[in-house]
Amino acid sequence: MAQWSINGSISRGKISPVDFAIKARELEIDAIEHVNTLYSDRSNYLSKNSMKTLVKDLNSRANDNGVKNLLIMISQEGELASGSQNSRTKAIDKHKAWIDVANEIGCESVRVDLRGGNSFDQWKENSILSLNTLCEYSPNLNITVENHGGFSSNGKYLADVMKSITKENCGTLPDFGNFCINGKPNPTGLEPCFEWYDRYEGINDLMPFAKALSAKSYDFLDNGDEKYIDYYKMMRVVNNHPYEGYIGIEYEGNRLSEDEGILATKKLLEKIINS
Repeated sequence: MAQWSINGSISRGKISPVDFAIKARELEIDAIEHVNTLYSDRSNYLSKNSMKTLVKDLNSRANDNGVKNLLIMISQEGELASGSQNSRTKAIDKHKAWIDVANEIGCESVRVDLRGGNSFDQWKENSILSLNTLCEYSPNLNITVENHGGFSSNGKYLADVMKSITKENCGTLPDFGNFCINGKPNPTGLEPCFEWYDRYEGINDLMPFAKALSAKSYDFLDNGDEKYIDYYKMMRVVNNHPYEGYIGIEYEGNRLSEDEGILATKKLLEKIINS
């Protein structure tokens, strides 16, 4: 379960971000993906507490509820693909702080964004430099990249970066929904995307390097199928590759409640997998 699925409840103060494991257990989910910004930007948790307290709280909640801390999604910590070496160095240092947290709470992976760069060649070169540095910093932790806007939402471009890296702990976190190259990756039309990369082709591009996977959902039909993404086609693409890890549930809709959307996504995935 991706913590972003309950970001609304966290931002409204209905649930503390450190109680994420408790919420996951209530929904009978036993592995979780944290989002770093939900402990700072929206909840102000880190303005009141230290990273050391955060680690203690997350380990306690996970252990008490039999839930695995699987991954931390790291965002808004600087541009790893920036054309400025000084900016990249600052971004790398900020990412290292969250990598340390991930190691201390027993995660398998972190997810990073590759933002910055004015051209594909510059973006690729600087992405490789930053990813190699982060992989060397924590060789026992997977450093994964999500298709998350800009150049990274072009499946072939991100795959090209992966092919240029030899570190075994570097990989991708393909997201079913984030293939908007220019605009907002919401297929409902509420926020426009001006240029899409084909989502099924994109997943096929990124699955050879996948170390995590995110099943994005927005809304559901009466028969339980996702309204905007063909999950059957998507899972056939996934199954064409030797991936055997977790599938993260990331509900981003607003018609169903957070709990309803999470459970609907879980039910659909289970139906497809079991069939």
